[in-house]
Parts: sequence; structure tokens; C-alpha cells
Amino acid sequence: MGVILELLARFNGLSVCFRLLLAAVLGGCIGAERGRHGRPAGLRTYILVSVGACITTMIGLYGVERLGFSGDPLRIGAQVVSGIGFLGVGTIISDRNANITGLTTAAGLWTTACVGLAVGIGFYLGAILAFLIMLVAIMVLSRLEKARKGSAATVSYYLEVDAVQRVNTVHSELADIGSLQIVPAKSGIPGHVGLVLSVETEQSGDALLRKLQEMDCVAVAIPTTL
Repeated sequence: MGVILELLARFNGLSVCFRLLLAAVLGGCIGAERGRHGRPAGLRTYILVSVGACITTMIGLYGVERLGFSGDPLRIGAQVVSGIGFLGVGTIISDRNANITGLTTAAGLWTTACVGLAVGIGFYLGAILAFLIMLVAIMVLSRLEKARKGSAATVSYYLEVDAVQRVNTVHSELADIGSLQIVPAKSGIPGHVGLVLSVETEQSGDALLRKLQEMDCVAVAIPTTL
């Protein structure tokens, strides 16, 4: 075991394969949990972020250790921490009532990139511990938050808009009713966009469901659970 750990600590073919696979596994586990809840970034996105951060770090190490470049081997990898922000911004949504969703997904992408950096540099213990903490924060603490707020306080509806260009129309009509979150379209029809509308229980009911179903740009409107 000691010999294997020593080999993995060095920069060689075995450690490169191990680091990429570990980054993919850790990122994939976080992404699978996010995708299960219908979040914009899921399994594939998290794997790509983690593996991309990992290989970026190893590029710097390769340049210094194998090609003899001078300078800081972590300089390239350091840009991932700030550069990954463009993905996070795309997952954050704010409505007219200042209800913001997607912050956890954005933070998860950023932290997953940091986990990938740790794996790429060979800091396995730190990467795995950070991964476990992420799982606790995303899976366990989220349930505690829902229990504290009371899951019966809101009702959710799944909507499917028939064109990307009409999402703003739906948002403007429903922003005063509840908070909207973009999710993958369940039908898989090209151009369709999925939305989850969360409303207070006193505003929900058959009348609201009929209103949603009668909207011209809404192809599907059904009650759902997140």
C-alpha cells in the first residue's frame, strides 16, 4: 500500500490515470445528486468541470516537471477558480420578487472545480474530505432546511414551454405568483424548456392549474415535487 501511495504521489502515467478517474468519480457523484433533483447542471456538467480542473492542474505540473519550464506550476490551474464563474452565473435565476434560485448549484460547480484542482495536484486527502463535506451540505443539510421551512408551505408545478423565446413571457406572467426555476424538459422535444413554479399553498389549487394549462406557450402543466 505504501508503494502504491508513493507512486500516486509522483507525477507519472499511473498517477495521471488515477487522478483523472478520481476527479471524474467525485465530480460525477455530486452531479448525479444535483441531476436527480432536476437542476440545470447535472452528472455530465460536474464530471467535465472536475476533470477539466484536474487536467488543467496537471498541465502546469507537466510543463515544470517534464518539459523543464520555469515558473509556478499552479498558475494555469489557478485560473480555473475564477474562470468557472461563467458556468455558475448561468445557473442562478432571480425573479421580480427577488427570489433567487441556483446558488447551491453555482457554488457546487465552483467547489467541484476546486476538488478537481486538488486531485490534479495529488492532494487526495483534501479532495476526498472536501467531497464528503459537499455531500453532507447538499444532501443532508438541504433536507434539514426543507424540514425547517416546512415542505407543506409550498406547492410546485412543472411547466414545459414550447419555445426558448417564450420563456420570458411565461416569467413575466407568473413572477408575481411564485418563483420559477429552469429545469431540463422532460419530453426531450428540441426547443422545449422545462420550468418549475413554486407557489404558496394558499395560491395553489385547481384554478391555478387551469390557468397554467390555458397559457398558449405552455405545452405541459402538471403538479410535481422537487
